[in-house]
Amino acid sequence: MSSCLHFLLPPLSQPLPSSRQKPPYLLRASPTSAALAEVSNAVDGSPSKLISQPRSPEFWIDSLRSKVRSNLLREAVLTYIDMIVSGITPDNFAFPALLKAVADLRDADLGKQIHAHVYKFGYGADSVTVANTLVNLYRKCGDFGDVYKVFDRITERNQVSWNSLISSLCSFEKWEMALEAFRRMLDEDVEPSSFTLVSVAIACSNLNEGLLLGKQVHAFSLRKGELNSFMVNTLVAMYGKLGKLGSCKVLLGSFDGRDLVTWNTVLSSLCQNEQFLEALEYLREMVLNGVEPDGFTISSVLPVCSHLELLRTGKEMHAYALKNGSLDENSFVGSALVDMYCNCKRVVSARRVFDGIFDRKIGLWNAMIAGCAQNERDEEALSLFIEMEESAGLLANTTTMASVVPACVRSNAFSRKEAIHGFVVKRGLGEDRFVQNALMDMYSRLGNIDIAEMIFSKLEDKDLVTWNTMITGYVFSECHEDALLLLHKMQNFERKADLKPNSITLMTILPSCAALSALAKGKEIHAYSIKNNLATGVAVGSALVDMYAKCGCLHNARKVFDQIPIRNVITWNVIIMAYGMHGNGQDAIDLLKMMIVQKVKPNEVTFISVFAACSHSGMVDEGLRIFYNMQNEYGVEPSSDHYACVVDLLGRAGRVGEAYQLMNTMPLDFDKAGAWSSLLGACRIHNNLEIGEIAAQNLVRLEPDVASHYVLLANIYSSAGLWEKATEVRRKMREKGVRKEPGCSWIEHGDEVHKFIAGDSSHPQSEKLHGYLETLWEKMRKEGYVPDTSCVLHNVEEDEKEVLLCGHSEKLAIAFGILNTSPGTVIRVAKNLRVCNDCHQATKFISKIVDREIILRDVRRFHHFKNGTCSCGDYW
Repeated sequence: MSSCLHFLLPPLSQPLPSSRQKPPYLLRASPTSAALAEVSNAVDGSPSKLISQPRSPEFWIDSLRSKVRSNLLREAVLTYIDMIVSGITPDNFAFPALLKAVADLRDADLGKQIHAHVYKFGYGADSVTVANTLVNLYRKCGDFGDVYKVFDRITERNQVSWNSLISSLCSFEKWEMALEAFRRMLDEDVEPSSFTLVSVAIACSNLNEGLLLGKQVHAFSLRKGELNSFMVNTLVAMYGKLGKLGSCKVLLGSFDGRDLVTWNTVLSSLCQNEQFLEALEYLREMVLNGVEPDGFTISSVLPVCSHLELLRTGKEMHAYALKNGSLDENSFVGSALVDMYCNCKRVVSARRVFDGIFDRKIGLWNAMIAGCAQNERDEEALSLFIEMEESAGLLANTTTMASVVPACVRSNAFSRKEAIHGFVVKRGLGEDRFVQNALMDMYSRLGNIDIAEMIFSKLEDKDLVTWNTMITGYVFSECHEDALLLLHKMQNFERKADLKPNSITLMTILPSCAALSALAKGKEIHAYSIKNNLATGVAVGSALVDMYAKCGCLHNARKVFDQIPIRNVITWNVIIMAYGMHGNGQDAIDLLKMMIVQKVKPNEVTFISVFAACSHSGMVDEGLRIFYNMQNEYGVEPSSDHYACVVDLLGRAGRVGEAYQLMNTMPLDFDKAGAWSSLLGACRIHNNLEIGEIAAQNLVRLEPDVASHYVLLANIYSSAGLWEKATEVRRKMREKGVRKEPGCSWIEHGDEVHKFIAGDSSHPQSEKLHGYLETLWEKMRKEGYVPDTSCVLHNVEEDEKEVLLCGHSEKLAIAFGILNTSPGTVIRVAKNLRVCNDCHQATKFISKIVDREIILRDVRRFHHFKNGTCSCGDYW
């Protein structure tokens, strides 16, 4: 290392030249003059003027140290050059100040040249003060290898030496090595200081097994009387990061010297552990204790308002930030405000905050772009992205692209979706984990789940977000079994302590439990959420309500709903839909009234849930009354989806003509596909051939690739005995390449979800199940069961139709449940299509014969079969 400027100074045996006369080595084109010029140019591009009058060594050193203290770093280096040229030998006091200046400049090349001077003048290993400063230099310049080299050459290491090494290892995130260095320090009988303990606590907070040693550090600091505010703040952060919030709160309460930083650390820990309500309580306590929040407090607590959608509280914090100047002083406050407003669906307010900040750093741009993307204002997000690069002159980073990629996927203006992947690679951002997560999500949403899997498999450093993204991709692609398997794999991963499922994981995976009626797995996740204080959060709580409702446990769904302290419109919509799915229309209407009383404004989805509830309960008049008054009473204008729901409401009740008339009153610019589909479904139930043909013709024109339209029309023809027309419809399906979705049913048993497909015999117990159904068939006939062969829409003999009916997927799943569970166990089955008349009738008989409660969920609603009756009252 010392060879890089071997000739910078003349040999020490020769007299140093006077500053009045240029030294000979500056007059020659020698390595010395080039190196000195290099040092000078490295600082500001121009050499310093030589001092005309000789100065004492004390003057130069005082001048050098003064400039460093004043943060005049480049001037300090120039002073050192002048000092050398003036013939003054640097000493043990000059080098630490100079090295600090170079370290703060983060100039590694200049630092190595000064390091050569250190060796030239004999301070390389003998001066521990200089050596310690060299360790700090290489730490700040990011050279991990040289940190160790310098430290190893220190002959007499003191406390500062070890502190410098441990602190350096922490800055390089070498946590295990930092703890090993601490052990070596103790082995050499060097007493740790509070600075040592702070670094060790930081290392512990970043290790899964760090809690035990962290507690020992805490105990050691108590015994040594080192529990100052700096140490307490570090311990609070450590316990918070390790999820031990109780210890955080105990430290805060027991420490008399708690300051703003202590409070901020506790608040940050609570927020990071998703204890949002408690964070607000501590913020209130902090203010009552006379501690005034600063910009860090505001930027830490604003995410609470984002997660809980507490717009009013967020506005109060915005007003406070404006009053005390935090918005101007702290760039994080502006970003947090933008994020809060966007999460509360107030993108216009977020944009006002953004436009009002003139010094926009990239973090603020990223927050605004992310907010627009989250609210699906994708064109605005992309416009901001272009403006940031072209007008503001800022280059997109990985955080930017993590928001831009999903905006590109959804935006109709961006047709070549995969092209953004090429842009990412071209910019050199393709290896970043956050960007790869966004790309996984993109390919999942584009239907290319295999490419998403490939990216996932190649990622070596998978974090929780990566696993969550892949699970979300499976759920979005309706690969629910794969989603549950991946969660299991994640929990059994070799680094599973790093991969503790969070609220995002739970709210993502619970819909898969709901889709598969995997109640046992859902209950397991519920238990986990209670243990980790996540169950009462609005996101996880809403997902749990939905899961229990779709698994047929309405009582549990309501129990979870009642335990959620702060409910948003999504929570209310889920519980209203839950009661509707189970045919409890009046309860759904009562919940709508309760929602209004609790000042939660219903949205479009609320009324879709209400109309569905009325439809499944036969509450036609009540549903119509709400529909015609929803704009005046609730301030929600009817949309095409609402018309489709009311068409279903009328059609299901047999009022197909009125439903058709309502279709004709829809505004011309509305998308009518949903309403036509509801009308066609009603025509199939009530065998209305004339209107059914009209509905089918419109649907084939609007959605020519949707198989269900063809199937329903073919079924209408088949039911009317028009076999040729039914065959013609199926022929058109084949020509267009449209395939009917096969009937599938699922049942959970143990740790597995068993899937059955109509007519399939691939299940290991298939032969046994068919044999059992034949036996059961005979018992049902004796009880009065007559197969409804009209449900077989093929032109075959009656006995063959009965065989086909016996192979329907829900019957196979029910038979599996009876044979594989103990007597009295409730059987829960989910089906992807509407249950046919014969299966509905047959299940009533089965429930009575085997004395079981059978809960069957089809694509529309729940059927609770017990003792020969169904909860739907044969109205579905």
